[in-house]
Amino acid sequence: MLVLAGHYQQGDPYETLKDERSEELSSLVGRRHEGISAGPPFSFFAKTPGLRWAARMLVFAAILMSWDEGATQVGRFTHARKALTAMFPTRRSVGKTYQGFIKRLLPLGERLLETVTFHLRGVLEQMAGPFGTREGLAAFAIDGSRIECPRTKANEAAFGHAGKKGCGPQMWLTTLWHMGTGLPWAWKQGRSDDCERHHLRQMLHLLPAVALLVGDAGFVGYELLREILASGRSFLVRVGGNIQLLKELGWVKRYGPDTVFLWPPKHRGQAPLILRLIELQRGDQKVYLLTNLSAESLMDRQAGALYSMRWGVEVFYRSLKQTLEHRTMRSRAPAQAQAELAWSLVGLQLMGLMSVREMIARGVDPLGWSVAATRDLIRPALHGCGHHPLGAQGWKNRLAACLKDRYVRTNSKTSRDWPDRKHERPPGPPKIRVASEKELRRAQELHAKLPAA
Repeated sequence: MLVLAGHYQQGDPYETLKDERSEELSSLVGRRHEGISAGPPFSFFAKTPGLRWAARMLVFAAILMSWDEGATQVGRFTHARKALTAMFPTRRSVGKTYQGFIKRLLPLGERLLETVTFHLRGVLEQMAGPFGTREGLAAFAIDGSRIECPRTKANEAAFGHAGKKGCGPQMWLTTLWHMGTGLPWAWKQGRSDDCERHHLRQMLHLLPAVALLVGDAGFVGYELLREILASGRSFLVRVGGNIQLLKELGWVKRYGPDTVFLWPPKHRGQAPLILRLIELQRGDQKVYLLTNLSAESLMDRQAGALYSMRWGVEVFYRSLKQTLEHRTMRSRAPAQAQAELAWSLVGLQLMGLMSVREMIARGVDPLGWSVAATRDLIRPALHGCGHHPLGAQGWKNRLAACLKDRYVRTNSKTSRDWPDRKHERPPGPPKIRVASEKELRRAQELHAKLPAA
């Protein structure tokens, strides 16, 4: 909690924070969503006399629980409540039981999350500064992953199974990852068999108007790419042998040697997508990327750099699952498991904002942030283990110093070939052919019918 406030008081680390610093957590997570309320933060939530959990305290507790390493939700709640009562000794609206906490959190969960995540995106956007873009573009990686849940009948019915044979119930999580700061921007969660393309459609409106989406071969498809273009955003996605592209369709008079057309047979009543195919050499493999941007707007070198940086979203999932120990949810009921995952993501985002803000203020590239280092700084403070009077500037310096190791590796990082590991073959080249006479005629007929751009 003290880390959130940016202060480390003299003496006991649970000393009550003074002045505006005592409300920094409130300012980070408490601003209202536009159009929801004209009053103070969280004022749109009904206040019941005698209620033990105010909305703001619910948010604080959920975030503190996401940072705790306890083996159960009840254990995490116990630690979080202890921190809250020490931090806000005069506040009475803090209940004593996990059951009471979750009973109050679930009905408000969606609106609370909307309010908090809306504000945190705004904080990220404002503080990014020169790191708001990479290669001159507001780039966002998109990817999905599965999160394990306890094997209960309720979880199995709610989430299903879509992983390896014999696996337990899982949730599917799709994340938009800001490539400039290395922090999550937005996410969607659902059943294990949910579609990450559908999740992306639901999150498109949350992206800046000029955003560039960088994705793997799972995000290629005429309808999806057309929808991204219609929203005003751009894309850079990997393609493989699962897609067929046309050349020399005659749709436009001038096009370069790298111009291709995506025009599946079932969409011949709609205009083809005019795209650019980028071919890159990566070691002994070739990588094929599709984009709607011209070579003047996105050079091959820039495309290669951005696609390589897309790996950061995979590291983000590793940080969530392994570093913060959220590989498997602890909650045995579906609603609680969904809330646990959602607030775990908020906690990781907020943890990153604290360190990244101080790094950017010092001109340090935020992609060097170490989740493990910030975790190891926060957890002792939450449990009252630290008693060094660092002061406000001392905490800022410690947060800014949460950087990855910079040593030079002398041997391979590749681990053993475990028998249960997936061995997915890299995508091969896309299927490309010259448009047939029939396709040329159909394109000309359709072009004549469509209104001029």
